[in-house]
Amino acid sequence: MTMSRANRITDNDALLNNLHRLMWDASDAIMTVYKEDDFGEILKSDQSPVTRADLAAHHVLVGGLKRLMPETPVVSEEDAESVAIGRDASCYWLIDPLDGTKEFINRNDEFTCNLALVEDHQPTLGFVSVPALGLLYYGGPTSKSKRISRHGEITSLKPSQQPGLTRIVASKSHLNAETQAFIDSIEGEVELVQAGSSLKFLRVAEGLADIYPRLGPTCEWDTAAAHAVVLGVGGSVTDLDGAELRYGKDDILNPYFVVRAQTS
Repeated sequence: MTMSRANRITDNDALLNNLHRLMWDASDAIMTVYKEDDFGEILKSDQSPVTRADLAAHHVLVGGLKRLMPETPVVSEEDAESVAIGRDASCYWLIDPLDGTKEFINRNDEFTCNLALVEDHQPTLGFVSVPALGLLYYGGPTSKSKRISRHGEITSLKPSQQPGLTRIVASKSHLNAETQAFIDSIEGEVELVQAGSSLKFLRVAEGLADIYPRLGPTCEWDTAAAHAVVLGVGGSVTDLDGAELRYGKDDILNPYFVVRAQTS
């Protein structure tokens, strides 16, 4: 049986450590801009904002991945022409250099840097750094997910549940009708947990929330890395029909989905 690319990475300590270092380097590039007065913010054609931090992290990650694993193509949110690669390649890197650009611009620290390995339309290894907090999450379906601090402290992630309480990742001030209906359908006591960017997934993975319903638009690069981390704790990320999200589709947009923690 052929070993997946993800397993080859996680079985190679030197390569895995180099990927961790690459994520820290991208985080540093983001924080360099974060400490400045001018982010160089512009609007892309879809009217979403992009800053010098998005582009700096993009260049760090793309350059580093080409050095470390030149045989694996790279798809990045900040390279529109690269999107077509994901439709044809059986294995590729998928990057969101700065997830939560609006959070970045608002200086609330809730932004992340996302790197995912996608194999046969599924995320098999994900890295999510939280630059402002000095944290890095990583894992996948065949490797237990962990959180690493900038000081080297390693914590294994584990979902948890509180009897009679369902903790849902959702904003009190930005609930759309579909999300409110989803929350209303849950029996028992409900508590809302707020977080920005990919931190919504991570709250489920680290046991601080039980469910994250996303009944609004997202793109594949927004979800792939954190999706892998959730899989690494035994969780799931499925569409409203219960099918696991797929990547490398003709349409880069995701369907509505629900992130769940699965605990024994």
